[in-house]
Amino acid sequence: MVAIAESPLPTIKFLQSPTSPAWVEQAISNLDIILLDHSHCERKAAGVALNLMCRYPSSTKLVRELTAIAQEELSHFELVNQWLERRGVSLRPLPAPPYGSHLAAQVRRTEPERMLDSLLVSALIEARSHERLGWLGQHCPDPDLAKFYRSLMASEARHYGMYWVLATTYYDRDIVNARLHELAIVESQILATLHPEPRIHS
Repeated sequence: MVAIAESPLPTIKFLQSPTSPAWVEQAISNLDIILLDHSHCERKAAGVALNLMCRYPSSTKLVRELTAIAQEELSHFELVNQWLERRGVSLRPLPAPPYGSHLAAQVRRTEPERMLDSLLVSALIEARSHERLGWLGQHCPDPDLAKFYRSLMASEARHYGMYWVLATTYYDRDIVNARLHELAIVESQILATLHPEPRIHS
C-alpha cells in the first residue's frame, strides 16, 4: 500500500470524525474501483434528489434547490464515466458497502421526522464525499485525476450545505442541529471499521 503522510485536511463541518489514513491508502491502491464506485455514487445522489422532489412536491424551495443538485450530480456522473472510459474501465455493478443502508435505517418512517432525517442523512453523505474527494485530490498519483477530484470539492460542499439549509427552512434550527449531531455520531461509527472492499464510503 501507499504510505500516506500526516497532512490533515481542514475539519469538515457536520462530521464527527475524520477519515482514517487507512482508507486513503486503500483508495489510492484501488483507483479504478474507487472511480467505478464514484460513478455509482453520483448516479445515486441524483436519484436521491429526484426522489425527495417527488415525495415533497409542494415544498417549493426544496424542489427548486434539489433540481439544481440533481442536474449537477448527473453532470458529475458523466464526467466520472469519461474518466472510466479513459482508463479502460467498464461500467458494471458493485456490491454496496453497509454505509448507505445503515444510514438509511436511521431515517424515521413517519412525517415530519422522515423529511428532516432524509435531508440530514443526505447532508452527511455529501459532507463525507467532500472530505474524501479532498483526500484523493491531495494524494492521487495521477496529477490530472487529482485535479479532477479537487474540482468537485466545491460542489460537494455546496450540496451538503444546501441540504442543511433546506432542513432549517422547514424545521427549527435547534431541532435540526440536535438531530444532525445524533446522525453524525452514527455516521462516524459506521466508518470506524474499514470495509475490506474499497469504496468512496467504506
